[in-house]
Amino acid sequence: MTHAAKVVAVTGASSGIGEATARRLAVDGHSLFLGARRTDRLEALTKEITATGGSAAYRRLDVTDAADVRAFVSATRERYGRVDVVVNNAGVMPLSPLEALKTDEWDRMIDVNVRGVLHGIAAALPTMRAQGGGHFVNIASVGAYEVSPTAAVYCATKFAVRAISEGLRQESTGDIRVTLVSPGVTESELADTISDPVARETMRTYRAVALPASAIADAIAYAISQPPQVDVNEIIVRPAASAQ
Repeated sequence: MTHAAKVVAVTGASSGIGEATARRLAVDGHSLFLGARRTDRLEALTKEITATGGSAAYRRLDVTDAADVRAFVSATRERYGRVDVVVNNAGVMPLSPLEALKTDEWDRMIDVNVRGVLHGIAAALPTMRAQGGGHFVNIASVGAYEVSPTAAVYCATKFAVRAISEGLRQESTGDIRVTLVSPGVTESELADTISDPVARETMRTYRAVALPASAIADAIAYAISQPPQVDVNEIIVRPAASAQ
């Protein structure tokens, strides 16, 4: 157990980085409140964590619904008495060329990747202010720093997450810590949302060398384990064997 166990709410916890983060933070002794749409997976993960002595609970969550995110944060506070960390992890990545005009997919990325993060901040910030501190960990991507073909809208959403995170950091008076974690190619289900055949094939090649989700979980664990006076602002994690 860590010397300073925290209450951590994780969105998008049913797979990939969110799932790996829940497992890692449970081992570190933190109390987890997990959210995602697939409650069967959340239930299985919660049982796994509690069976090994960890502390975890879950609630169905749609991050595009501001009221649902507020209820998720409230449920975290009701169960554990406080909310120390929010990991805004939920995201989608249906890549396609702009000329494909997949406007519904553009809207979905904006709703989940940008509004979802804003909803998480809006829901938890008043609680964190009232309790005297807190920590937001926002999951972006190397796409927050560079743009590639078929990824214009996805990268735009991650640039936005980076800007939002930096703005929140600058507005903090020291009581709210903000960490932006930007993974390179990582094993996850993100590519499963790609409907464009060309983009899907390109991504299959791009993802030939990928990090395990646990590598990103380790970065998150590092950031939240720092003493209160230390704010780890940005972490970029890439596969050592990849230029991307």
